[in-house]
Amino acid sequence: MPLQGSKVAGKSASLVASSSSNRRRRRRVNRSMSSSMISTPTNSTTSTIQKIYDISRDVFAAATPGFVPPPSDVERLTGFLDSLTLQDIGLDATMSCFTENPQDHPKVTYVHFANSPTLSLCVFCFPQSAVIPLHDHPGMTVFSKILLGSMHIKSYDWVTASSSNQVTRMPNGARLAKLNTDAIFDATSKTVVLYPEDGGNLHCFNAMSPCAVLDVMGPPYCLEEGRDCSYFDSEAVHAGGDGQYAWLNKVPRTIEMNGFPMHLNIRM
Repeated sequence: MPLQGSKVAGKSASLVASSSSNRRRRRRVNRSMSSSMISTPTNSTTSTIQKIYDISRDVFAAATPGFVPPPSDVERLTGFLDSLTLQDIGLDATMSCFTENPQDHPKVTYVHFANSPTLSLCVFCFPQSAVIPLHDHPGMTVFSKILLGSMHIKSYDWVTASSSNQVTRMPNGARLAKLNTDAIFDATSKTVVLYPEDGGNLHCFNAMSPCAVLDVMGPPYCLEEGRDCSYFDSEAVHAGGDGQYAWLNKVPRTIEMNGFPMHLNIRM
């Protein structure tokens, strides 16, 4: 998930230095959060996040745009992520980032753990009814594990032109996409993996209950390298599409999030 094109505040200095410009355009993060919202990480929490980072670093060691990890590496990382709980990474369901009133247009909270030139590791915390709209992950592979609650995920992949002369672009710039996923996932679900060309590279999240999603992304969003996050509106294809196709049109959008850095001593 992740989501570059909006601005995120409340991050650590190292994150700001490496990627705040990447989020400059369409994600704004509010720094006015209580410093007590997340407790000081325990040794166990730090050890678990270090393990996630170590495995992810190996998996994404050669990550460049379009990189797809080999199946053995996908299995290694998903196997570890599948075993995690919310408490393993130092969060708790009673925290304020999960308990905002669903009627108050609640914001998502971005919790940063670590990032490098080849990967980014973070958690998105959703109060009930919070949404991250449809967005893309250009040239990226993303591992997403729900650690709390239930989430409706709808995802698409771009349709490429075929020999049948199928129209895949409209004069207004909209592109044809095929539905990949339209389902509810929860903390018992396996890790979802999306790839640069398939697996649901464009997706939107709608929290059915308070929800936490751990994301490992590689290579990370980088505006300067052409990996900005774009947001889209969708319009179903009604003629012969059987609900499986939609026109996706890029739209300007600013997503406001709360932000909080986990102050961890991660060995990079």
